[in-house]
Amino acid sequence: MTAELSATWVVLDIEGTLTATSQVHVVLYDYARPRLGPWIDEHPDDPVVLDAVAEIRKLAELPESAGTDEIVRVLHGWMAADQKIAPLKTLQGLIWQRGYAVGDLVTEFFGDVAPALRSWHAAGLNLAVFSSGSVAGQIASFSRTTDGDLTGLFTHHFDTVNAGPKREERSYRAIAAALGAPSGEVVFFSDVPAELDAAAAAGWQTVGVARDGEPYGDADFGAHPKIGSFDGIGVRPV
Repeated sequence: MTAELSATWVVLDIEGTLTATSQVHVVLYDYARPRLGPWIDEHPDDPVVLDAVAEIRKLAELPESAGTDEIVRVLHGWMAADQKIAPLKTLQGLIWQRGYAVGDLVTEFFGDVAPALRSWHAAGLNLAVFSSGSVAGQIASFSRTTDGDLTGLFTHHFDTVNAGPKREERSYRAIAAALGAPSGEVVFFSDVPAELDAAAAAGWQTVGVARDGEPYGDADFGAHPKIGSFDGIGVRPV
């Protein structure tokens, strides 16, 4: 039997929820890794890149004289540890944005994702994303997919820069305020129980997405409703 929820907003995680974790950790990371240094060197006057490099030097306690090679070593270390650090996400997002634009990258969603997104959007639900990946990277990833350009389905994008950490209640309160929605009218889908806990603490409805073969596929979702695919739940407008 399919569960039914009522909401104004559907907010979605990406990695492990809409796409396989390998889409990020293998496809996207492998694409960005060798391009970080060249991107920095090829955009010496880009204020976004300059700000990111300055922040990397600060966080890694590198001297001002540290060159691109040293900066890239830090970035590769952060990537190996899967650390969600803002300047790394900024540079990755710029590289991925370009990769999608020129056709090097195409996002592959789980088979149930695009039909659910289109159905919710057609029903009048508002869709948003909350992912650790940069907003630029998110938008790019929806622009070129195996299911076509899905960017028009989404109204808002949130990341750890404009909303805050994904495992902290305050981030979800900030998002609800930005959406202009009562917390109880927002439902969040994620594969990470700790993220769902934070959203629930902020008054959101929550649904755990337990995908077979994914890192959190066998996780304990506690009191959060759990689905194996979006076919297992319905969401209708309030």
